Amino acid sequence: MNDVSQNNDAPRLDAITGKPMPKPIPASTLVIFRDQRGVAAPELLMVERSAKMAFAAGAAVFPGGRVDQPDFDYARALGHGDIEEYGARIAAIRESIEETGIAVGVDGDLNAKRVLEAREALHDGTVISDICTQFDWQLELDKLVPFTRWCPPFAEKRVFDTRFYLISHDDHDAEATVDETENYNLFWGSAATVLGRAEAGEVKIIFPTKRNLERLAQFGSFDDAAAHARQHPVVMVSPTIEKRDDGAHLCIPEGIGYPITSEPMDAVQRGFKK
Repeated sequence: MNDVSQNNDAPRLDAITGKPMPKPIPASTLVIFRDQRGVAAPELLMVERSAKMAFAAGAAVFPGGRVDQPDFDYARALGHGDIEEYGARIAAIRESIEETGIAVGVDGDLNAKRVLEAREALHDGTVISDICTQFDWQLELDKLVPFTRWCPPFAEKRVFDTRFYLISHDDHDAEATVDETENYNLFWGSAATVLGRAEAGEVKIIFPTKRNLERLAQFGSFDDAAAHARQHPVVMVSPTIEKRDDGAHLCIPEGIGYPITSEPMDAVQRGFKK
C-alpha cells in the first residue's frame, strides 16, 4: 500500500509573510477514472464550484471536501489502525456521492434509485455509517489508490491538508449529476482536455489541480496511473516560492512524479482570491 511515508509535516510558516500557519483542516479528494475503449486517455470526473464558495470559487476541481468527525468514527468502528488515513478514504467516497451522485468504492446494490436515496440522506445529515447499515453497503476502502497529499503554505482563513486518491469507475451507464449546492456543473474529460480548456479560458483551475492534471495526463489508463502512484511514495506537497531572473515562481519538489514543478507567481490561480 502506498501510504504517506515521508515529509508528513504541514507548513508551519506562511511562505510570504512568515507568520505562523493555522492548523490545517483534513480533507480528501477522489480522482474518478473512466477508461475509454479505443481512446488513448481515460476521462476524469470534474466538478465546477459555485462562485459563492469560500475556497476555489468557480474552479474546476476533483470531487471532495473536508473529513468530518463521523468519517473518523466510522474508520475506527471498522477496525482500521490508521484513523486519519481511512477516515480520509471514507470521506472521499462520501463526498463523491454527495457531489456527483456516483458511488465508487462501495460494494452493494448501486442501482440509480438507491444511490440517489443515499445522496439525499447524506445531504439531510445522515452519517455515512448509518447509510451503509441502512443500504447494506460495504466500503471497499483498499480500492482507493493513494496518489498525493497537498497543504498550501499560505495562511488563509482556511488551510486544507488534502489527500488525493485514484479510483476506477467502470459503470459507464451511471449518470453523474451536479448537487447544485457547492457546485454548479460537472463534466467528464481527459486530463489533457481539461488543461486545454483551462488554457483557452473555458474553465478555471487552481495550482494544485493544474499540477495534478499535468501528472495524470501522462497515462493512457487507470492501471497506468495506479502503477505510477504505487511507484512514488506519497509525500506532503507544500509549494515554495523561489526568486528567479524572470520573477517569483511557485514551486513543488522534483522527483515525486510531476512533469512540471513550477509556475510564475503572477500566473498562479490560488484557492482563495489573491
